[in-house]
Amino acid sequence: MPRPIRVAIVGAGPAGIYAADALLKSDAAQKPGVSIDLFERMPAPFGLIRYGVAPDHPRIKGIVTALHQVLDKPQVRLFGNVDYPNDLGLDDLHRFYDAVVFSTGAMADRALDIPGIHLDGSYGAADFVSWYDGHPDVPRTWPLEAEKVAVLGVGNVALDVARILAKTADELLPTEIPPNVHEGLKRNRAVEVHVFGRRGPAQAKFSPMELRELDHSPTIEVIVAPEDIEYDEGSIAERRAVKHVDLVASTLENWAIRDVGDRPHRVYLHFFESPVEVLGEDGRVVGLRTERTELDGTGNVRGTGGFTDWDVQSVYRAVGYYSDELPKLPFDPVSGTVPHRAGRVLDGDGSHRTATYVTGWIKRGPVGLIGHTKGDANETVACLLDDHAADRLPGAVEPDPAAVEEHLRARGVRFTTWAGWQLLDAHERALGEAEQRERVKVVEREDMLRHSGA
Repeated sequence: MPRPIRVAIVGAGPAGIYAADALLKSDAAQKPGVSIDLFERMPAPFGLIRYGVAPDHPRIKGIVTALHQVLDKPQVRLFGNVDYPNDLGLDDLHRFYDAVVFSTGAMADRALDIPGIHLDGSYGAADFVSWYDGHPDVPRTWPLEAEKVAVLGVGNVALDVARILAKTADELLPTEIPPNVHEGLKRNRAVEVHVFGRRGPAQAKFSPMELRELDHSPTIEVIVAPEDIEYDEGSIAERRAVKHVDLVASTLENWAIRDVGDRPHRVYLHFFESPVEVLGEDGRVVGLRTERTELDGTGNVRGTGGFTDWDVQSVYRAVGYYSDELPKLPFDPVSGTVPHRAGRVLDGDGSHRTATYVTGWIKRGPVGLIGHTKGDANETVACLLDDHAADRLPGAVEPDPAAVEEHLRARGVRFTTWAGWQLLDAHERALGEAEQRERVKVVEREDMLRHSGA
């Protein structure tokens, strides 16, 4: 009787878990069966959901319920606190598994090459997100002395950063933020947040619901200048073709024509302003210079030669995430992705890397919402199963599920498990219950391991 297909998935965020789900729902799960191990460098699973989604978005975090159902399956094991390649290398993975899927995501900030971007007071949005989401590998404090702040970018991450900076600490206290984040936000001095987009309202990458939520806070006045509501033929065509583009543009139009209220914190959404320099004195941010742009008829923009200096004391760039290069795998430094064809990793000569696959942001780049990751996973898993059916997978040398556990123990790795996550989850919920909150997130890695029973 043939044994189950042994698959390793490196990265236990949504992309990796959706790949596991696709395997579980495949015909192969019935015969010969599948045996799936997910490896995660954090002690806890869920990746971007836990460490990339703003704490005041419980609706998005509700996706965890569906992910739980996948990790609950008996064919799936979770190994947390396992680092690729230090604890488990590529050769190790191919020794223990018939196929390896990398779903490592993206946690770093994409570079923005303008003068002054490295001044003190200029930050990457991804680093700020990691801080307020309680990532164990970042500092426990964050400098929040600036009263006026610039956020560069018009995507959902830019909205998250602007909203967290503009809300009060007590507004965020009912969420799962850890104590160090609440204490830090209590010292936040920001009263004005300026969000800058190079193009117009029809080109903004906000999702409609995320945009509207910005206006729900009783402490945030959202302001859009009427002169920034402008469309060309390309913009109008995009609005007609894509419903969410029209919804975003309509929301911005409504904000531009209403009277400005008196809520104490203000978020300004600026369009047609392209950042060209972060201004500094004595090594610190003292302003931002932008060039006014105009539409060119296609939905793109060109510079007008008119410049504005904005009085801000810190700048956050939210211009995209960037994936870390994975040792022993090819990497495209421009896109920050592993070269592939439909999820099959491609070597430099264009040939498929045997039994090696990618899914999620390391595959397609950091674009799209979490739900878009399902399509990625389905495509990748279909290729993996086609290769198995065609005998293109050489097969694991040591397929016994116990072999990888023995390997990790021999390396002295304190790995966590699915049962361990349930212990940590219960502990965080108990901390929250004591404060009438859903949970309080544990930050320190050692504490996470201890409460996971590792």
